[in-house]
Amino acid sequence: MSTARPIRVSDPGTFPLRRVLREDGRGVLKSAAQEHLPGRDKLLEIYRAMLTTRVLDQRLLKLQRQGRVAFVGLATGQEAAIHGSGAVFEPQDWVFSALREGGIALQRGMPMAEYIAHMFGNAEDSAKGRQMPNHFQCRAVNFPSWSSVLGTQLPHAVGAAAAMQRRGEPHVCAAYSGDGATSSNGFHSALNMAAVMRAPVVFVVIDNGWAISVPSSKQTAAASYGTKARAYGMPGVDVDGNDALASYQAVAEAAARARDRGGPTLVCLRSYRIGGHSSSDDPTRYRDDGEVEHWEKRDPIQRMQAYLKSTGLYQEADCEHWQSDIEAAVSAAVRHAAEVGPPPLESLAEDVYAEPPLHLRRQVVEALRIAAEKGAADAVAGEFPL
Repeated sequence: MSTARPIRVSDPGTFPLRRVLREDGRGVLKSAAQEHLPGRDKLLEIYRAMLTTRVLDQRLLKLQRQGRVAFVGLATGQEAAIHGSGAVFEPQDWVFSALREGGIALQRGMPMAEYIAHMFGNAEDSAKGRQMPNHFQCRAVNFPSWSSVLGTQLPHAVGAAAAMQRRGEPHVCAAYSGDGATSSNGFHSALNMAAVMRAPVVFVVIDNGWAISVPSSKQTAAASYGTKARAYGMPGVDVDGNDALASYQAVAEAAARARDRGGPTLVCLRSYRIGGHSSSDDPTRYRDDGEVEHWEKRDPIQRMQAYLKSTGLYQEADCEHWQSDIEAAVSAAVRHAAEVGPPPLESLAEDVYAEPPLHLRRQVVEALRIAAEKGAADAVAGEFPL
């Protein structure tokens, strides 16, 4: 059993985190800045998005355990960081995600049916069943797919931001990563290039305490992830990522700076991954139960709910209605996805060439012949490597 000391946002002596909400959620700290805070409609949007992600996590994990979907990367415990920050970006901005930010695509307007179709990898999956589940993409909301190779989406975000900059477009790119990706080549290359080019990028690191089984304390010798920004010549800030208002505020400031040609910013949102790294992970092998219990008591959804109640924006009946509405939408999408068949075999040869070459067309014909004669292949049993 790991003896790693739990990372506690309330510990004295740790580096300061920006906060807006009190830890119990019942009001705003007197010391908190009042600029760049979300209004009523935005607050409710953030809360509903957080609730949607929690409902999806619970349902998709059950589907994975039933063998109906192959893989799930849970976001439970990180909803404030994900959706507080995600609410900042405008429709024409681009969001480059990592493993746990798929809910932002829904927040930006991705249909639930499309989201669930991707998890099943069926014929309605926009990735045509070629991408591993939980690698969401939605062209309509400027949400490109990410890669399981850590940090590779970050240079892509900088490239997209530089293109918008050259075109004179007043848009920004959000570039998400976890604490583990800060050790990747892509992280260094992206931050260095963005700072030199003064590209309109907001780098959002969601530090959830663990990079699979490697704790944050062993990931870096820096005082914090936000302080890494100084080496690249850009501003950096460390934020309580379980505080949806503080997450929104810090990212909104960074986005405003980028739109005003002020260059990139690094925002670190410190949160916690309540579940395993993925549905294939057993976190009890490397972390203590007491650490998880500490963070479960700091549930970001309960904190946000307490704040909305204290301001009169939320009633108990609202939660019951929203919960049932979200669950019904998810259930309907799952029922539909289960009835949709797999992508057509011939789609394997699409999208690489404008006109598939002869050798690929021959291979497709042969594959279709074998499938017609022998039927579908047997399901493959085995453990997913992550």
